[in-house]
Amino acid sequence: MSRVLATDVPRHVGARVRVAGWVHRRRELKSVTFLVLRDRSGLVQVVLPEPAGVTEESVVEVEGLVVASDQAPGGAEITEPAITPLSGPVQAPPFDLYRPNLSATLPTILDNAPIALRHPRHRAGFAITAASVAGYRAALDALGFTEVHTPKIVATATESGANVFGIDYFGHRAYLAQSPQFFKQSLVGVFERVYEVGPVFRAEPHDTTRHLAQYTSLDAELGFIADHRDVMAVLREAVAGMVGAIRERAAESVALLGVRLPEVPAEIPAVHFADALKVAGADPDEPDLAPADERALSEWALRTYDSEFLFVTGYPMRKRPFYTHPDPARPQYSNSFDLLFRGVELVTGGQRLHRYDDYLAVLADPEPYAGYLAAFRHGMPPHGGFALGLERWTARLVNAPNIRQTTLFPRDLHRLSP
Repeated sequence: MSRVLATDVPRHVGARVRVAGWVHRRRELKSVTFLVLRDRSGLVQVVLPEPAGVTEESVVEVEGLVVASDQAPGGAEITEPAITPLSGPVQAPPFDLYRPNLSATLPTILDNAPIALRHPRHRAGFAITAASVAGYRAALDALGFTEVHTPKIVATATESGANVFGIDYFGHRAYLAQSPQFFKQSLVGVFERVYEVGPVFRAEPHDTTRHLAQYTSLDAELGFIADHRDVMAVLREAVAGMVGAIRERAAESVALLGVRLPEVPAEIPAVHFADALKVAGADPDEPDLAPADERALSEWALRTYDSEFLFVTGYPMRKRPFYTHPDPARPQYSNSFDLLFRGVELVTGGQRLHRYDDYLAVLADPEPYAGYLAAFRHGMPPHGGFALGLERWTARLVNAPNIRQTTLFPRDLHRLSP
């Protein structure tokens, strides 16, 4: 008899089935015992005439007859069961997984992440994350992009010598990659359009609700663009694909968490950085947006354009990496952008320099970047790209107050395990 998943049990009313999973909840009454079994698909109820002899989080296999029941999950339950224990917990979990929410502090949840992730609500956010990545890949595949996988150990810091993790690489100094920036630009010269889903590392001493030392970056780079607006158009398609995939692939998780999915406008509204400072009421000499400015701008975009997304373009060149292309009309500003979503900067991107001589002009010492500059010695098209923080995206979608709640086994200033 093939195994049936919990959510498929109602389709087998009147037949005998075999299910397997964890004992999610056990209720022993005077004349009957109810077991709620949990597997990757959901929950199913098992009814016994006597105590079951298994505890919560025991792993069991159950064979029995499916009958209709309005009170059971999904409208059906398993009766006349034969239960085979597969393994039992050595000790009880540090919290009750059958309760609607985990009654524990965030540090306790993170300390016990392998168990906490079993909770249906806690796991649901990561189903949304998985659907987001699937949608991202599908959208860019449809636009002619090639998925690539680049090294995470590099000889040179990507953007600067600061905020990187240095490592000993067989006696040589090396670093964990801050981003795949150099590689994806070089690969524009190979595939024209590339994307990557992978980890990046930032040794920034931030202990905030929105920063991590390691996170997952959704990167893309494309060639033969006119300017950064072509990149913004591709990003819009990627985000729309992510939302669509969540709606299609993670509907149950969306419903469980009460997530309100955003509408992605056909054209996301944009405001220049200089004007954004005025809208936010910030100092006109500020070179960047503060978190409060991002929130104010998002509220303005919602009022003005009925959009939860807003592009801020033209950041000052002094706050952008050396490979950023300046605005030809206003060289103090850049052909770059950030995408704000529900009050938080979610994506950074822009047009890159593509001529070898331009890099020689901006780099005080080109020698450490010789490998990177090799591609530009042999002709590169105008190009640009973006990077989207996956965990931050999910946190905004599910309204999580801390990015660690949408990160599998987070790494931050204080946490290196589990």
